[in-house]
Amino acid sequence: MKILFIVPSYKPAFIYGGPIVVIARLAERLVRLGHEVTVYTTTANGHEELAEAVKTPVLVDGVSVYYFPRITGDHTHVSPALWKHTWKTVKSYDVVHIHSWWSFLVLGASLMCRLRGIKPVLSPHGMFCDYVLTAKNQAKKKVLHNVIGKRLLKHTYLHTSSPMEWNECLRINHSWKGANVFNLVDLPTVTYPRQENDVFTISFLSRVDPKKGLDILLLALSKVPFKYKLQIAGSGEEAYVTELKTIVSTLKIEEHVEWVGWKNSETKFPFLANTDLFALTSHNENFAIVVIESLYVGTPVLISNHVGLSGYVEQNRLGWITGIHDIEEVRAKLTLAYNDKMERNRITATARDIITRDFNENKLAGDYVTLYQSSGTAKKVI
Repeated sequence: MKILFIVPSYKPAFIYGGPIVVIARLAERLVRLGHEVTVYTTTANGHEELAEAVKTPVLVDGVSVYYFPRITGDHTHVSPALWKHTWKTVKSYDVVHIHSWWSFLVLGASLMCRLRGIKPVLSPHGMFCDYVLTAKNQAKKKVLHNVIGKRLLKHTYLHTSSPMEWNECLRINHSWKGANVFNLVDLPTVTYPRQENDVFTISFLSRVDPKKGLDILLLALSKVPFKYKLQIAGSGEEAYVTELKTIVSTLKIEEHVEWVGWKNSETKFPFLANTDLFALTSHNENFAIVVIESLYVGTPVLISNHVGLSGYVEQNRLGWITGIHDIEEVRAKLTLAYNDKMERNRITATARDIITRDFNENKLAGDYVTLYQSSGTAKKVI
């Protein structure tokens, strides 16, 4: 099958976090299954641009990637060159898979597909959750949706990565047809040794961003009745990191909190394996690959009920789920996780096998192929 991905940014622009990894992993696995995958993207790399050749195919881990220049250096990612190339070539692909939403780049590419009679698969990657809809540029998003967005969405086939995201999307377009398939997660083949910590050690690994609810976690930890150490791995806007450090100081918990910096693909797994609990009290996550990564190395998780994988974690008894609107509830769940060492040991012993079963990449990539074939968007199968 000849498959086209259209996405605002692509590796090595890892500054954008998990979606970059997820999208690239899927593209690479589809290639390994014998499909031809091409990516149309921009040189976006935060406020800077990637130093990649533009308007010409670059082979990136088996995937043919076209990087197009953008004329805006912000999240709109406006790229007339990408739109023009999409218009000229989009009908030559069997399936078009668009990732993300709200940026002018994606809206323009969707319009090109609509005008050329192509019905793409759309993976919003959490762009229709309440937090995203209300946290930033709410008025602009409402205008975009009413003027052009909802018309374009009617001509897409929806893909989500969790039941929570599916329900959020149906609030935007109740007549959407589509399917739910887990994201692919890049998991190592090695086993990481675990250690017995002198102090109960909690890990956080993600972008340091208001969405992640770190302030909620800090407030709850300041009230727990046990000794702990919180290791925060990640980077974020300097102003927000400073704000969090002020909270830590105000709560007088500096001796319990360590800022350990960003962890790359090689260092994050041993980091997670050396902690007793992973915590993510996020306001919203359509998936959260770090939850799967943590469980894979045997570390139980405590996550909010706004994390897409919360249902999966609860169903498979892999950790603790908490609401985030009541700090006392978060404190109580943290205390429960601390006190139940037998349950933590059980999760450590069983989690890797469960994750290996459910996140087999060949199986999941095959599920995407089935999604493409059943969507009515695929012209043919080669």
